[in-house]
Amino acid sequence: MDEEIGGAARQWKSYGKTLSLLAFQSFGVVYGDLSTSPLYVYRNSLSGRLNDYIDETTIFGLFSLIFWTFTLVPLLKYVIIVLRADDNGEGGTFALYSLLCRHAKFSLLPNQQAADEELSTYYQPGTDRTAVSSPFKRFLEKHRKLRTCLLLFVLFGACMVIGDGVLTPTISVLSAISGLQDPATSGLADGWIVFIACVVLVGLFALQHRGTHRVAFMFAPVVVLWLLGIGIIGLYNIIHWNPRIFVALSPHYIVKFFKRTGRDGWISLGGVLLAITGTEAMFADLGHFTAASIRLAFVGVIYPCLVLQYMGQAAFLSKNMSAVYNSFYLSIPSPLFWPVFVIATLAAIVGSQAIISATFSIVKQCLALGCFPRVKVVHTSRWIHGQIYIPEINWILMVLCLAVALGFRDITVIGNAYGLACIAVMFVTTCLMSLVIIFVWQKNILISLLFLVFFGAVEGAYLSAAVMKVPQGGWAPIALALVFMSIMYVWHYGTRRKYMFDLQNKVSMKWILNLGPSLGIMRVPGIGLIYTELVTGVPAIFSHFVTNLPAFHQVLVFVCVKSVPVPYVPVDERYLIGRIGPREYRMYRCIVRYGYKDVQKDDENFENHLVMSIARFIQMEAEESASSGRSCESSPEGRMAVVHTTDTTGTGLVVRDSSVDDGCGTSQQLTRSSKSETLRSLQSIYELESVGSVSRRRRVRFQIDEEERVDPQVRDELSDLLDAKEAGVAYIIGHSYVKARKNSNFLKTFAINYAYSFLRKNCRGPSVTLHIPHISLIEVGMIYYV
Repeated sequence: MDEEIGGAARQWKSYGKTLSLLAFQSFGVVYGDLSTSPLYVYRNSLSGRLNDYIDETTIFGLFSLIFWTFTLVPLLKYVIIVLRADDNGEGGTFALYSLLCRHAKFSLLPNQQAADEELSTYYQPGTDRTAVSSPFKRFLEKHRKLRTCLLLFVLFGACMVIGDGVLTPTISVLSAISGLQDPATSGLADGWIVFIACVVLVGLFALQHRGTHRVAFMFAPVVVLWLLGIGIIGLYNIIHWNPRIFVALSPHYIVKFFKRTGRDGWISLGGVLLAITGTEAMFADLGHFTAASIRLAFVGVIYPCLVLQYMGQAAFLSKNMSAVYNSFYLSIPSPLFWPVFVIATLAAIVGSQAIISATFSIVKQCLALGCFPRVKVVHTSRWIHGQIYIPEINWILMVLCLAVALGFRDITVIGNAYGLACIAVMFVTTCLMSLVIIFVWQKNILISLLFLVFFGAVEGAYLSAAVMKVPQGGWAPIALALVFMSIMYVWHYGTRRKYMFDLQNKVSMKWILNLGPSLGIMRVPGIGLIYTELVTGVPAIFSHFVTNLPAFHQVLVFVCVKSVPVPYVPVDERYLIGRIGPREYRMYRCIVRYGYKDVQKDDENFENHLVMSIARFIQMEAEESASSGRSCESSPEGRMAVVHTTDTTGTGLVVRDSSVDDGCGTSQQLTRSSKSETLRSLQSIYELESVGSVSRRRRVRFQIDEEERVDPQVRDELSDLLDAKEAGVAYIIGHSYVKARKNSNFLKTFAINYAYSFLRKNCRGPSVTLHIPHISLIEVGMIYYV
């Protein structure tokens, strides 16, 4: 009994250490933005007409508004409720949308299969898959326009996060540097403040390629020090200036505030909501931590320190009403100014880092949904999954940040834009959460309505106030959102029309069967990997290949790389293998599945994994045929099976390691089977260049296991597969040109022929995205009239 108690105590101690460490790290990633809000909340709230009402009652009412907003939204909504709606540990707008797509038929991804539902990460634990669909669910699933509106709503939220990624670094850095405007210190002019802020912003974006985790972990102590410092300063200001501020915790002061200020007080809500900017990061960055660690950090440090700081600033302002223009820095005792200024600047950089990282993740998720042009995604950490860097987006964000800083030059105006972007994202989360409560948690619709009405009313009030400030800078996030949404929608529309063309013009199996096993042309040694977006059938471009190429490979594999609405696909569930046509045609299908948070890296062992997976599929198929007494020849395109292996167990093969250290040996082994002197020399050059970047590439040779009893037909098929692998692998991809039909209307013609065509020409090619080696690539052009 004592040993059990001791073991449980050790487990709890280990859990506590892990939880504390994760909570500490979360300060550097999650809370940088939220913790720097005191720099500008009172300054923005008391700007404009509210300046005419400044007295103790107004300031007490403003603090009461900040306190209850901070309690209801970050604490009640996010910490207590929303953090429970994780998608296999992931959070954010796309996590909620992904959950909805899996528990109801809301997805607009065209190449989804029933097999995707068998993924271990597809359904939430405890989900009742036999539950009868509600009329509301059937109504939404039935109407495609409603599902399209839902996707557009999610994309709008994503675009506002991108807008947030532009405005957060700008306002955080400008607010921190604005401390130098105090005449008691250096008294720098506005122009110099903006210049210094621009230099800091350029440096911040120039360091992004080094990865988020190093910067965030290094600066976690800075954020903790910042929070404890401003909390203590807030407590000092309460005691020193006005201890009566505690009475403002009563919501009665909110009523008095609105009675006194009326419409001007309502418009000031656009400044109050800046106190909760950065709250969405708690949910969006959930994948890097745990819900428990984020809750611990918020309740234990964030909430008390920020409440004390806002209370202390209000106490200071109630006795120094002329200090509104720079209330944070003026409320700091003089001896502490420079240390606080340095820490504030560092904390602003950390806060900016978190939202920039979140922007990269959002763009990556849009990319997975087929709603963003192909861009380069770099995985910056070997240990932390999901830490990515996108160069194109990084430099676009930097240019936009500099444009906002130089164009607006005013923290109040930037704050108006910033507040609108943040509250819009929160409102999107509230609406999606209300659907999650019904369809994922399977709760009563009344609970969902209660959540939607309560938090929707709170956020709706702030949203309406933020919208009133559209002429004073609020137009900026709306303009950014419209531009990015236009890009996303055009890309999604063009990609979907291209897919529908492939789907409607599939090559009939009758035509392939009539060609015979030779496909009407010469079959030469080697494996041909034909890339397609179709998960069933043979794409129209295949007939284009047959009529334009003089010969085809002995073994053909139709490869489809697709995204599924889960955050991650386990490696052992990633590959689906099937057969196309009779056995003697030697045609297979391989579907490679990725989640929206997975990063498709250059896998140099892909060919080996593919061969082993096909070999295992051949064995599985033969075993099933033998046990059922049916021949696998009966179906022209058999069922798909989840097959993936990193070893040869169950494949009927043995593997011999042929790794060599020098470039020459590697090149000779690779080119041994090639009969063309030109091709052999090109391959040699390619391999010699590759040795510099990829050391000790693993070269393996497969052989049929002679000790294992194998059916003669299976042995022949495995032998052909291995001979083809030894002869070499070619990657065949269609170089497609998409054009609108001649009878298309003006909007469609413009969208396809100009907008979509421009995006395709200026984004990364599919061969680069799929990491296809250029020496093995064959491209065949084809025009799609959609």
